[in-house]
Amino acid sequence: MSDRAPVSESTRMFSEAASASEAVRAQLENDEQQINAIGEVIRRLAPRAVITCARGSSDHAATYAKYLIETRARVLTSSAAPSTSSVYGIDQDLRHCLFIAISQSGRSPDLLASVAAAKASGAQVLSICNSPDSPLVAASDHAIALRAGAETSVAATKSFLATLAALARLVAAWTADDALQSALLELPALMDRAWQLDWTPALPLLERAEHFYVLGRGLGLGAAQEIALKCKETCGLHAEAFSSAEVRHGPFTLLGPRFPAFLLGQNDATRAGVEDLARELASLNVPVLVAGANAADIGSARVLPTLDCRAELGPVLLVQSAYRLIATLSLRRGFDPDRPANLTKVTETL
Repeated sequence: MSDRAPVSESTRMFSEAASASEAVRAQLENDEQQINAIGEVIRRLAPRAVITCARGSSDHAATYAKYLIETRARVLTSSAAPSTSSVYGIDQDLRHCLFIAISQSGRSPDLLASVAAAKASGAQVLSICNSPDSPLVAASDHAIALRAGAETSVAATKSFLATLAALARLVAAWTADDALQSALLELPALMDRAWQLDWTPALPLLERAEHFYVLGRGLGLGAAQEIALKCKETCGLHAEAFSSAEVRHGPFTLLGPRFPAFLLGQNDATRAGVEDLARELASLNVPVLVAGANAADIGSARVLPTLDCRAELGPVLLVQSAYRLIATLSLRRGFDPDRPANLTKVTETL
């Protein structure tokens, strides 16, 4: 029996992740005028800052949004601390700011409290949500639908990838980037190809691991965060995400023969640094997995296959391939990825 067959037949996580490209196709077939109109609104607003607000996987998408907006629209972007308003009750001056709330369900109380506080403080609120009838969408000035459909596995997969695509569409419309808009049209087909890439050579290393780091930088940092989270919640594997620059501080001391690293790269100015770190770690006898980097001269690192694409879309394809690996790894480690211990689909943080 192949490594993949039992996963595709037995877990919703696998089948939902496999269908992520269909969600992106549905997005691209709809809402073009609406998203272009939102882009025009943001251009007129000329926000002095962008604030993102999200939890869990959605917050990893917000990390991607930070780098995408700051590098393409050149506007300072920062993550809100929901407890500032929901717990501390602090009002902030958000006039001439864009507040982006990201959620699959649109029902988390602290997110809704943050949106209410942002509107009261003068911000324009944009929601990116998979539930068009949710309280979050109702409370927003503008909304972008994920169109991911029902997602029943606790581990969010297709909705996360649909969020990255929606953010890329938003920034392309905001900045009038025709090249990025054209590249997005090819994204669903690339996602289908990324899903078929064979990352099973990573299984022997990760099956026996107790801890490991997932390292990315810039646009790829949110992908690293998402992969680490999915390894925790579905595989019982303690994984932590760091910037490939930040890991060189205190976290570097833990790496060694019994503590592997998984490095992610994309086609931009961060790639050379990721490759240098992979070579350095391999020379220190750290077990290294690398995806999205040049395979040449990375020593003993195991290089996983990836597709060539624009840097903005690279994280989408890396996570798409990683989801297939993680769904397989979960079963190999004796877990059910659809039923993570102590978790529910909607997390209602106060």
